[in-house]
Amino acid sequence: MSMTEILDELPKLERSEREKLLQRLEELELAEIEETPEMLAAIDAGRSSIAEGKTHTVEQARALIAQWTTKSS
Repeated sequence: MSMTEILDELPKLERSEREKLLQRLEELELAEIEETPEMLAAIDAGRSSIAEGKTHTVEQARALIAQWTTKSS
């Protein structure tokens, strides 16, 4: 089945089927992410911050993401 055929069939799915499809796609994406010690440490640090009540506004989070994803020369 081609991608076009798959996309054409999506509107015919019931909501529960679309949710199941989305869940499966997310599982496939996560399976391709290679966990590194740095990533796991960052996740742990984030969980600790949340537990301590340290959070950021949406604006602060956007600024941090921009900072993290901007290449330095």
